Amino acid sequence: MAVAVTVLSLTASGCVVVHGEREVLPATTPAEAARALDQFTAAYNRADRAYDSSLDADYVTGALGAIDAARLKAGRVNNPGGNPAHTPLTLTDAKFTIPKKAGWPRWFVADAKGNKGGNVRWLMVFLRYGLSEKWKVAYLTLVAPRKVPEFKKDADGLAEAIPANTTELAMAPRDMSQAYATYLQKGGKTFAPGAHTTGWREQRARNASRPGLARQYIDQPVTDGAFAPLALRTADGGALVFFTTRHYEKQTAAQGTTVPTPNKNVQALTTGEIRQSLTMEFFSNQVALAPPRNAGGPSGPQVSVLARVQGLTSARGA
Repeated sequence: MAVAVTVLSLTASGCVVVHGEREVLPATTPAEAARALDQFTAAYNRADRAYDSSLDADYVTGALGAIDAARLKAGRVNNPGGNPAHTPLTLTDAKFTIPKKAGWPRWFVADAKGNKGGNVRWLMVFLRYGLSEKWKVAYLTLVAPRKVPEFKKDADGLAEAIPANTTELAMAPRDMSQAYATYLQKGGKTFAPGAHTTGWREQRARNASRPGLARQYIDQPVTDGAFAPLALRTADGGALVFFTTRHYEKQTAAQGTTVPTPNKNVQALTTGEIRQSLTMEFFSNQVALAPPRNAGGPSGPQVSVLARVQGLTSARGA
């Protein structure tokens, strides 16, 4: 492979333009990251106010893009005139973690206090695949302030992006989506106990069979394109990993009965007539802590899922 030639030129705005894919560079600058956050927030508010996904489509992608588009579609079906309960999102006390890396996509993490969701930090991953593209949010999770880890940074304050196939962690980021889907089906000790692991499995078990209604679950990994996992080195040598999964829940009514009527947002995303069954599709984006491979513990090094945001994207009645 020919060695890539790197050409640097300074634009009128002061931004450095890079041609070549081998140069290790900061993903962005703090000032540009702040502008990207402001642009996302403004677009998000426009779309939420009008229930119109075209108004923020240029600022979301990946898991958040799928969840957000479906939410706005359901809102528009039920409220064609817009969102009667719209409250503008405000994000304050923003902190930016910017990794340096070679090649595309470039990405960074924004951590801000939001006025929605309670006492949580809005943890967002912005990415883009070229200098001419807008920054888009691919991952959004709501994390308790005390659970946001400290990141490893160099003398310039830049973070370390970890390759998806690393062997330094208890689990490689590229394997996390599949491992989580498998865990939800079969259990095991791969993931540490918590609300999004043992708690979610227990909730499913309770709901699996109730009088007149059975529930079945299918879990699938999603790792392509903007759904690919992204990881940052933490100060303790582990990593904070963002990853996506897809989930299906099928509700089947007993003979002679029908599936209970779902809420209006589910109905808005449902095709077919709901009689004997309802199959719902969800996208979920998670943020997890992966310890170093040699970390101790009674069960060995386990991945801890810190937070999860899930959204219905479609449904089918039969």
